[in-house]
Amino acid sequence: MKKIIIAAVAATVLSGCAQQTFNLRDDIAEQPAHVTKQAFFVNGIGQEQTIDAAKICGGANKVVRTEVQESGMDVFLHVVSLGIYTPREARVYCAK
Repeated sequence: MKKIIIAAVAATVLSGCAQQTFNLRDDIAEQPAHVTKQAFFVNGIGQEQTIDAAKICGGANKVVRTEVQESGMDVFLHVVSLGIYTPREARVYCAK
């Protein structure tokens, strides 16, 4: 039984990530200009967090892409807390 639980936890940590990417320009930006960890509670029902990408990049025309990612560790924390805590990471990429 102990091996099954360890295997289930390992599978949850090593898999189950999700990423949404919104490309606004064809430019290449390798390093994010802004990275933030966002915390949602109760599966994020009725919650939202906003990042002003235009303000971060110095204008809407300089925003290359935005990303939101839920890593394997984020999924693990979501499962362990039974959906009470749901972390995600948001990134903004700007043109040079």
